[in-house]
Amino acid sequence: MSGWMPGCPALSMCRGLAALPITCLERAKDLKTRLGILLHKPELGHKSGSSSKLQLGSRRRDSSREVLEWRESFDQLLKSKSGVNAFHTFLKTEFSEENLDFWLACEDFKKTRSKTKLASKANRIFEEFVQSEAPREVNIDHETREITRKNLSGATSACFNEAQAKTRTLMEKDSYPRFLKSASYQDMTKQAASRGTSKRSHT
Repeated sequence: MSGWMPGCPALSMCRGLAALPITCLERAKDLKTRLGILLHKPELGHKSGSSSKLQLGSRRRDSSREVLEWRESFDQLLKSKSGVNAFHTFLKTEFSEENLDFWLACEDFKKTRSKTKLASKANRIFEEFVQSEAPREVNIDHETREITRKNLSGATSACFNEAQAKTRTLMEKDSYPRFLKSASYQDMTKQAASRGTSKRSHT
């Protein structure tokens, strides 16, 4: 007669475990240990959260310094992605954002390597910004417009150089000084300066 007792599921379970190879039991213990480690992961998450706060603070300090650098030169402004965005927003208030858009289009155009794309891009830029009565016509003289038109016949990465330089000079001499005096930029510099002051007071 078998020693199995129908009314004792615990005994049946124990016998089942006893029948398992030792390696299986060791694996089960190992799995339990790993699960225990995973359950304590929130502590690690807390540490990474504090480091992300430090990184955010560092980015804020960098952006504050960057904002103040925009007034050093027009080149400094154009080097900064956030500076270009702020300047573009300002130009929209003066209805002259096409000058910056043309300059940016020319910068992108210079990076084009394919000759077929170069020609099609050149025509598109010319039609949008340069030709007389273009939808977003930039403020350049007739002579520069005609030189640019002739350059299209053998489009190279330099075909907009003269028109781009004229537009850049116009922005630097005209729009850029007004941007620096604008209320929006003044507010940005005040915020940047106050962040710099609070940083120094904590050191």
